[in-house]
Amino acid sequence: MTTAVVVGSGPNGLAGAVHLARSGVAVTVLEAADTIGGGTRSGELTLPGLTHDHCSAFHPLGVGSPFLSRLDLARYGLQWDHAPIDCAHPLDDGTAALIHRSIDTTVEGLGRDGPRWRALVGPLAARFDDLATEVMQPIVHLPRHLLALATLGPRALPPATITARLFATPQGRAAFAGAAAHAYTRLDRPLTSAVGLMLAASGHRFGWPVARGGSAAITSALAAMLVDLGGTIETGHRVTSTADLPPSDIVLLDTSPQVAVDIYGDALPRRVQRAYRRFRRAPGAFKVDYAIEGTVPWTAPGVASAGTVHVCGDADEVFAAERQVARGEMPDRPFLIVGQQYVADPSRSHGELNPLYAYAHVPHGFSGDATEAITAQIERFAPGFRSRIRTTSVTSTADFASGNPNYAGGDVIGGSNGGLQVVFRPRPAIDPYATGIEGVYLCSASTPPGAGAHGMGGFNAATSALRHL
Repeated sequence: MTTAVVVGSGPNGLAGAVHLARSGVAVTVLEAADTIGGGTRSGELTLPGLTHDHCSAFHPLGVGSPFLSRLDLARYGLQWDHAPIDCAHPLDDGTAALIHRSIDTTVEGLGRDGPRWRALVGPLAARFDDLATEVMQPIVHLPRHLLALATLGPRALPPATITARLFATPQGRAAFAGAAAHAYTRLDRPLTSAVGLMLAASGHRFGWPVARGGSAAITSALAAMLVDLGGTIETGHRVTSTADLPPSDIVLLDTSPQVAVDIYGDALPRRVQRAYRRFRRAPGAFKVDYAIEGTVPWTAPGVASAGTVHVCGDADEVFAAERQVARGEMPDRPFLIVGQQYVADPSRSHGELNPLYAYAHVPHGFSGDATEAITAQIERFAPGFRSRIRTTSVTSTADFASGNPNYAGGDVIGGSNGGLQVVFRPRPAIDPYATGIEGVYLCSASTPPGAGAHGMGGFNAATSALRHL
């Protein structure tokens, strides 16, 4: 019987394992930590009874994943919950851009920028299923949905700073800038509109849901399905070299390229070693989890009902903050992603206490303390927020790295989305998952299509392995 070992139990590793097991392969997953999930874990980080997501939190690409959506994960306990408003971006004048799952409601709320939003994002949302099938696989493939790709292409090429100029109001520009900032790179470079457009389009197709009970429910469901298929999972099994791997026909590495080099060393072809060592990392994340009494007292109407809140003032401030971070400078007012998962999923709260999730984009390897900067940014748009904080839990860039070797320097997205690396990950190759060692494949967020709890890196790598077996 064909055997496989998967190193790492994040969504990509588990998705790859499930695909192999469904194809009749005997699969063993090795996880260094005591719990599975990688960045897709949840737990009581502040006070008993409050459930916080450790890293990955909102899943517009997860619910719409071409692979995960074909699995009956509801059978294994995965349920998606939606907040009344998907995303909000408050401004200093007391207003906010509000993005709803309904594009009609979003357009109505954006006023004179509504028709511009519909013209830019609407065609992508209408063709999102075909579009996801194309862009969530390697760039080198035979396309089946040319119309969908033709719709995205001209929109994705310009810098996000240029695309934002299509909007006439601060609300319209902020709505797009906040979505684009998920690219985690300076936004005045070509191709940086792509991530914002895909997030906006997927939101109008599927919403920006959270997993009921915490993001860990995603990996728990995948793990339960894998076990039902005969696979096994071993936690507390750290792989630092090939000596830690049992014999197998296939190895999937849900790791960064550098960790792959650490494991295989000179067994990798020199050209692959060089490419993996040159792979550019993304800026870091600095995260604060709050236990708050009541809700966040946002000034702008509607923001309290949003699952995700982008916090950083207007579009120009977002662009300036991301540019500073890319240069290695810590902004005084960083871009924040604030998670109000309890709005969609009240089971995460306890009585009047709610868990609040917030992280700032900071320079790679940032060694300072961004806690006050994060708190001040929220207080800026929600006066009185400080008085509602009962306790906090801080995860610095160093904490992210020590908890997960893939997150070196606080890079939680698997490598820079700057320049051509956004499409050629982790190296230019017809098969970007192949490592050059027969039977060994990289399947992490450092491979196409990048970060997110969508499992497509794992599925694509497993498909490559089965094709070449």
